[in-house]
Amino acid sequence: MLQNITLGQFFPGKSILHKLDPRTKIICLFALIVLIFAVDGWPAYAALTGVTVALIFLSQVPPLTVIKSVKPLSWIILFTLLIHFVSHDGEVLAKFFVFKITAEGIFYGVQISLRLVLLIILSSLLTFTTSPLKLTDATEKLLSPLEKIGVPAHELAMMMTIAIRFVPTLLEETDKIIKAQKSRGLDFNSGGVVTRLKAFVPILVPLFLSSFRRAEDLAMAMEARCYRGGEGRTHLKALKFSRADFLAAGVTILICAAVGGLSYAG
Repeated sequence: MLQNITLGQFFPGKSILHKLDPRTKIICLFALIVLIFAVDGWPAYAALTGVTVALIFLSQVPPLTVIKSVKPLSWIILFTLLIHFVSHDGEVLAKFFVFKITAEGIFYGVQISLRLVLLIILSSLLTFTTSPLKLTDATEKLLSPLEKIGVPAHELAMMMTIAIRFVPTLLEETDKIIKAQKSRGLDFNSGGVVTRLKAFVPILVPLFLSSFRRAEDLAMAMEARCYRGGEGRTHLKALKFSRADFLAAGVTILICAAVGGLSYAG
């Protein structure tokens, strides 16, 4: 399970998506997410699925890796699907005890589940093709107008990026602790619910200690490098929009218009 969580991982590459300005990718991602939840009808969702598949191939990230990004949340998607199956009135297709599975429930359940899958994949492609440093700089630039009303844009961007970046590290640490505890004879699979929960205490305690230790080391490293926040900070490589970014923005606008048209026509 832990090996299937790919949040925060970056895959270096030279694909079209890798070369785009991170601000362009964030803005285009936001536009596609709004589009996912705004449109309706199978033609529109078929077009969005095609766009997502095309982006996966353009990113040059292994498709199996992208699919793994959905696995950790698969139980939420399945739960959403089942809830919609039995929570809509309409033509009854099957009945189990007091639950009725309707055609309308299947329609809405598949639709909502497809939305979640597309949302997860598109969001994962952003972290797969953007380094944490560039993601921090882009987030800071996009939030910079809010500094006029007292919002600490740099600090917020730094916290979000560090949190995302340390997800793979914490998962790796958790996996090591679990293997170490298993080698000492700890059993996670036998007993009731309470017993299994108690078995995770020897994992949580060292994991929290390790997390606090890493946070302290990071703070000391930042202080040693005279980090004082975003004020007066310079960049070795400044973010600049290129023709490819304007082209990507134009293509995104055309996709939104086309998919919106399909939704309206349907």
